[in-house]
Amino acid sequence: MTIASLINKQDGFEIVRDQIAAIIALESASQQALAHTAGENKALWKMRVFTERSGPFEEWLNPEDLRGVDKSPIVNIWYDNGSFPMNKGNTVERQLHEATFNVDCYGVGFSADDPSGGHVAGDQEAAIEAQRAVKLIRNILMASEYTYLGLRGTVWRRWPQSITVFQPQIDGRPVQRVVGARISLRVDFNEFSPQAVPETLELLSVNVKRSETGEVLAVANFDYTT
Repeated sequence: MTIASLINKQDGFEIVRDQIAAIIALESASQQALAHTAGENKALWKMRVFTERSGPFEEWLNPEDLRGVDKSPIVNIWYDNGSFPMNKGNTVERQLHEATFNVDCYGVGFSADDPSGGHVAGDQEAAIEAQRAVKLIRNILMASEYTYLGLRGTVWRRWPQSITVFQPQIDGRPVQRVVGARISLRVDFNEFSPQAVPETLELLSVNVKRSETGEVLAVANFDYTT
């Protein structure tokens, strides 16, 4: 016996990953609007969001014209790993998925002379930009509005496990002008598996008779053809 239906759906980890990305993108736009209303520089709340990318910062590597480079922090959300505790779920339909998603934030900085005197260090600017994105994202994802990441009934809980600053690398060499900061986010949610589909009866006829002893007898004919 094989599975009767086509497995043509998203698993929970795909839905949760895309939901995290959508939340960050939505709230970045909303925060920019709030900043503009408050008379703040809305660029400080702008983030560019990607999923499952290995090098989303490639456009920063060899810029020909710094004036045309979007220096807004880049955010990349990717599924890292997951486990399925046997005491939380069942063997038939539902399993609890304890997953880790990495939210990588990249900042870029270009060394330049400060108009007011001195020098602006590119590496320092890159670190500040990456950490600013981490600050915004941690506050967004842990806000009460997103206790269940907008997926109540599927998500059990979300919790930041760690924040790690790192130096991005390409071919084993550090990437100049770019600093990364990673939020490791634990999310627990339900995964569901396909279920057996009962067959539809085309014909069901039942004859009920009573024997000489008073016993009730039933004779049924079933046709399972479709």
